[in-house]
Amino acid sequence: MKILVAEDDGHTRAGLQAIFEAEGYQVVTASDGRSALELFTREQPDCVCLDIMMPGLSGYDVCREIRRHDPSVPVILISAKSEEIDTVVGLELGADDFIVKPFGVKEVVARIRAVTRRRVATFAPSARPTPFRIGDLDVSPSELRARRGGDTIELSLRDVKILTLLHEQKGSVVSRDKFFNRCWGLDHVPNSRTLDQHIAQLRKRIEVNAASPSIILTVHGVGYRYDG
Repeated sequence: MKILVAEDDGHTRAGLQAIFEAEGYQVVTASDGRSALELFTREQPDCVCLDIMMPGLSGYDVCREIRRHDPSVPVILISAKSEEIDTVVGLELGADDFIVKPFGVKEVVARIRAVTRRRVATFAPSARPTPFRIGDLDVSPSELRARRGGDTIELSLRDVKILTLLHEQKGSVVSRDKFFNRCWGLDHVPNSRTLDQHIAQLRKRIEVNAASPSIILTVHGVGYRYDG
């Protein structure tokens, strides 16, 4: 999935890009409202994050134009303001959510996951990712969640990509290159520690015993495997 981030502050823009890319999204960025509209038309993102106070066209203006052409794409407005009127105006323009600066990583992650679930729910049934079982986990890709008994485990988009790939390649070793190509993207510069660290964190959440995993098995020097 692709996210457009329009934010005139370079540090905030880079921070949001890093958060979304870590979650597994493809990110395109703009530093002003007019560039944001051009990118929206060209890139057709699945979600848009708009700073309200941008030079040229404001986030309100961009949101209004986006809604004229696409009433369904999720829009999150971001602003340093916290007055209630800003939230009301944004929601009346058709924004799906509202984040106030300064914000924390966990808050942004929670909101983008919620928006992703709503976005996937608008897809035709045939276009939605199919739930699957891996080990003793029932994975619901469209919900970004897995379940074990009565317990629910929150997943990132990249977590879902990794588990989907392992499930598809059941019994076979998945190489590091294949993980990077499928779960990070072809333009990602591979770093073995990036994959290992992500797998380690994912194991802590999905394995009954992360020290002795039964779902994601390590194949030293090659990659990882799921045996079923």
